[in-house]
Amino acid sequence: MIIGIIPNTHKEEISQVTGEFVKHLEIYGFDYFISNELNKTHFRGSIRDSAFIPQEEIFRRSDIIVSIGGDGTMLNTAYLARNSSAPLIGLNIGKLGFLAEFDLNRIDELLNEIKDGQYTIEKRMVLEGDCITCNNQNLFAINDIVIDKGGWPKMIEISIEVNDEYVTTFVADGLIIATPTGSTGYSLSTGGPVISPTADVIALSPISPHTLNMRPLVLDSSRKIRLSVKSQFEYIQVSCDGQRVYSLNPPAEILIYKSTRNVSLVHVHSTNYFKILREKLYWGIDVRKINQV
Repeated sequence: MIIGIIPNTHKEEISQVTGEFVKHLEIYGFDYFISNELNKTHFRGSIRDSAFIPQEEIFRRSDIIVSIGGDGTMLNTAYLARNSSAPLIGLNIGKLGFLAEFDLNRIDELLNEIKDGQYTIEKRMVLEGDCITCNNQNLFAINDIVIDKGGWPKMIEISIEVNDEYVTTFVADGLIIATPTGSTGYSLSTGGPVISPTADVIALSPISPHTLNMRPLVLDSSRKIRLSVKSQFEYIQVSCDGQRVYSLNPPAEILIYKSTRNVSLVHVHSTNYFKILREKLYWGIDVRKINQV
């Protein structure tokens, strides 16, 4: 089995972490490739030069892709690998690590289970979108597509249609259109629901709406969502996974829908989604007891 390594080269400790991970791969008998965006001279010959290849080659030649960084790195890797069938797994050296499930202390556990075939491949939904009023700028998101007011201090007006049926018009700071994977991200912080990652639905969560009765809406993924956005400012902002940001001139028409593509994630048998919720979001834990001395 060939493991492809995509490291976040902006992390100070990335060379050390990558070197440690490679040592474990060699112990367990895995072959590997590393993105050549990482400076190979940092390893002083401890890793063969031929292991460093372009990312496009890694996505084509690897059986599993390991993203080293945090959730943001994982999302970026998933975007870069969007045309590849190789599944992904994240090694977290960032903060929360909700998508990047493993850390340095669990490398042996991870590689043991992969070597023994104790893992499954989970398909995650992806969103795409077209900006109808701006030469069909294509949008692609694993977590969410966010429409917001950009640099304008006042709210914007958003109208929603679902499968050409009018839903509502409201003013707010913006709107989050999230996949189940993204339901525990920005959407959750605005009061959106936590959605099981394999559910086939899309969540719409308004950002600070100017009315208390505007609530999140969950739709089945076969629906196409058309948004009409107006602002007094010169542009509105559209971001995909908080990484790819576009400025659109209002009034803007945006069509959002479930992509025919998906993202494949590796899950080993020693962990599951609800365990991650308990560990990362502290579900069922009384924080008052945590803070007791």
